[in-house]
Amino acid sequence: MANPGQLKISQLAALVAVADHGSFSTAALHLNLAQSTISHAIATLETELGIVLLIRGRNGAVLTPLGLQICQQARAVLTQLDSIRHTAQQAKGLQTGRVRVAAFRTVATHILPDVISRFRRSHPALTVEIDEYDRYAEVEQALREGRADIGFVLLPTATDFQYWEILRDDFVALLPPTQNATAKADASLTWEELVSYPRAANKRSTQNNRLVEEHLAQFGYRLPIDYAVREDSTLMSLVTKGLGAAVLARLEAEPIPPGVRVKSLPEPLERVIGVAILENAVLPRAVFVFLDVLLAAPIQTAGKPTSS
Repeated sequence: MANPGQLKISQLAALVAVADHGSFSTAALHLNLAQSTISHAIATLETELGIVLLIRGRNGAVLTPLGLQICQQARAVLTQLDSIRHTAQQAKGLQTGRVRVAAFRTVATHILPDVISRFRRSHPALTVEIDEYDRYAEVEQALREGRADIGFVLLPTATDFQYWEILRDDFVALLPPTQNATAKADASLTWEELVSYPRAANKRSTQNNRLVEEHLAQFGYRLPIDYAVREDSTLMSLVTKGLGAAVLARLEAEPIPPGVRVKSLPEPLERVIGVAILENAVLPRAVFVFLDVLLAAPIQTAGKPTSS
């Protein structure tokens, strides 16, 4: 007596495998099962349905006309089950997990806190790990070596990354507090005035320092480093005490101490900050959700956000 209520997924999978491979033995190899298990699954399926699905012969097994219809329906059921599993796996992937971010200090300080706050509000079970680096090249290396999922880089970057521009950050001159009561606060800075100061620079910011030096060289000026320091707080203290000037990206300069004068350069210079992932990397879905939040977030900084 037919009893279709007892159908099993394993029976449907066996039927599809025999239909695809043309024999019980090859289907068994494909499913990593014994041939007797495949034979039993097909036999019980035919008994429960009350019909013949396959014609057995020396040259293999062939679907009957009714078996062909049922095999097509079984294939659709298996496809739908795969879809159900995929949906469940995606949901599970956003219930637990982490996003590993590589960034330099200014991004970690001024951009990431707001983005992470937005991300955690919608996905509280996911964690974000931040590794800070001194150099853009170190961020790129962390991505290549699989130590980070997402990295903040200077654009343009290498061709093995997929990237999105998020911010244009202009360079400014930080000058000591003026001792001249008659000096105009809004007076434009000249190259001659800038190079008259001793220069303080953070020696860990090698690429930014090089950008500044190459920019000045275009206009025939040099601004050698007189005070090479490792901490921005030390650099700011030197400028505040009137011992020198500094040229920094505006975001890098924040927060600016009281009294320090901020001047635009005579000819503008900017750095373009982007977020990157390794091209063709297999990343957790949480990483792309974090990217969506980042790219949708208004970047509230002293720099200039990229136009949409």
